[in-house]
Amino acid sequence: MPPRTLASLAHALTVSATPEAALHALGEALAEFDRFAQLALVEFDERRGMLGRRLLATGEDTDVVVLDTTFDHLPAHERGAIATGGQFVDFGDSADEFARLFQLPSLGEQGWLSARGLRYDGDVSALLVLYESRKLFGARTAERLLPAIALFELAYLRFLERSAREEAVRTLEDVTERVHGEYERRLAELATRTTDSGRQVAVDSDQVLSLERELAQATDDARRALRRAEAVEATVGSAVEQLEKAHVELHRRSESLRQKTRTIYLIDRVLTIDASTDDPRQLAEGLLSLVGDDMHAHRCSLMLRTPDGESLYIAAARGLAPGVAEGVRVALGQGVAGRVAATREPLLVRDVAEAKSHPLLQDQYFTTGSFISFPLVYHGELVGVINLANRALHGVFVEEDVDRVRLLGLVIALVASHARLPERLVETLSVR
Repeated sequence: MPPRTLASLAHALTVSATPEAALHALGEALAEFDRFAQLALVEFDERRGMLGRRLLATGEDTDVVVLDTTFDHLPAHERGAIATGGQFVDFGDSADEFARLFQLPSLGEQGWLSARGLRYDGDVSALLVLYESRKLFGARTAERLLPAIALFELAYLRFLERSAREEAVRTLEDVTERVHGEYERRLAELATRTTDSGRQVAVDSDQVLSLERELAQATDDARRALRRAEAVEATVGSAVEQLEKAHVELHRRSESLRQKTRTIYLIDRVLTIDASTDDPRQLAEGLLSLVGDDMHAHRCSLMLRTPDGESLYIAAARGLAPGVAEGVRVALGQGVAGRVAATREPLLVRDVAEAKSHPLLQDQYFTTGSFISFPLVYHGELVGVINLANRALHGVFVEEDVDRVRLLGLVIALVASHARLPERLVETLSVR
């Protein structure tokens, strides 16, 4: 089965027809982090203060047990925090004891128990309980599952609101049916009396007025029930809209987290190369791959300063125009990279028309009209310049990309300085 992402989880929760189906979708997301952890939904009757059904996601089925115990059985501190909702509450050293209260299967070792109150209309309507093994290293499963829990809570509120709307509709139908039934019965009684007497009977005016008042009251009750149903429908619509917005925001955060994870992986790869090789060309290629791969740039170059400090030379490159080779010099102050090196200020070009004025772009291999040129500085000393262009899928670089390149540039400048890469690579390349 493919990994459950936040985007796919949001879709699964949206199409789930029952709370049990939504709980299974959340259980699949949990399995991506911890396949031994147990996740349960405990229904709560606020009016009676009783814990009702406990639904445990197990494989393709749902294990259902009726707890039928009071909320007061939980410790006072944890009980108050759960009633507040919005966060997981840890049971600490009492985790295994209260896991048995929730009738959760034993983990075979000491575990962590967390519970979170799900609130609806100002009251707690259910508890989400997570039972996981204790870990020596890494974040707890409860912390890693928080974005998925937020999506599930929105979906669960949608089920509660749908149930409230159906109840309002049933109430309206019952009231209408009862009113009309009573009205028909009284009319039948009057008709029977008229037939039995064999003559025209004057209808008691007080009885007619009483019947009309009851009918008016019933009609008013039906109107109020209809307004409540409309209010519930509006609430459901608002909740669906919030779920959609949360879906978009969580997808954005997921993409941001995926990008940061990739950046950390690339930095780790560069540091591994630095620690394992004495080949300056291999190290230069690794540093270029760090920023080129992370920024998805099809055309990029790493330029380092010459020992005399008067110019830059191309130490590593990919996607450059024919005839431009490693070792080519550019004087400080000349061209895009030379001016960036001289001013030590990054340059971002986003607009195609603006980009055409730069000499770096005067060839047919430049396709996107957007580039970044960033100075590499370490302890106040110029190390070189990074140039990035031709972003994948004709993407445009923005200010946020400059901030990412700034982080990567610090890593490149540090590694290159400590490895004395500018001086050593001059001896390896034919710098001209």
